[in-house]
Amino acid sequence: MILLLPPSETKRDGGEVGTSLDLTALGFPELTTKRRATLAALRVLSRNLKASTAGLGLGATQRFEIDRNRVVMSAPVLPAIDRYTGVLYDALDAPSLSTQEREFANATVVIHSALFGLVRALDPIPAYRLSHDSRLPKVRLRQHWSAPISAVLARYPGLILDLRSEGYAALGPRPERENCAFVRVIADDGAGRRRALNHFNKKAKGEFARAVIQAQIAHESVDAVCSWADGVGVRLEPGRQGEIDLVV
Repeated sequence: MILLLPPSETKRDGGEVGTSLDLTALGFPELTTKRRATLAALRVLSRNLKASTAGLGLGATQRFEIDRNRVVMSAPVLPAIDRYTGVLYDALDAPSLSTQEREFANATVVIHSALFGLVRALDPIPAYRLSHDSRLPKVRLRQHWSAPISAVLARYPGLILDLRSEGYAALGPRPERENCAFVRVIADDGAGRRRALNHFNKKAKGEFARAVIQAQIAHESVDAVCSWADGVGVRLEPGRQGEIDLVV
């Protein structure tokens, strides 16, 4: 089973003293060549303050993001699941997971980064700024990542639950098959009216990911995960074709 998560715009600073990025330490080594190209383009962009501000969509108070990118190869690293912050990762609350739960997360949680492609939960990465809609010199992220990431996902035979945003899903479309589903968060007002959530879906996704990790069950099918969810008070229901509704 794979829980496919989006990254976060915000990152935790720091890392283990004396460490730095080692691409050979990341999962999915078939993406290494693409990672090198993206890193090279990011370093070129970071040399130009004006171009970085525009290409990364930064505001006047976010100069520190450019400074992060300038030292991305030498900055200390943290496990990816600890590096990312924000609503989804606050709800997932990785630092409070047990050692066994973190090991299970490393086997099942895959985070889709615009810089590194797919990374596992405990892959050591530095702080950086690059989003799915960022503009790099000579690298168009959608063209750059779509085919290789889709190929990695297509080769995986087990259940894939895609919790990414639409923007990241476009950087590597999931395979269209029975045991692969996009998880859409739906708000139920209790009176039969439902609507899809945008920003506020992140907390629900983080809580769902945490529940799956803590249960430490590698579900083999959509039906299996839906049955499990029903037993623990999580509302997972069939949605549109190829989708599951996480009802909140």
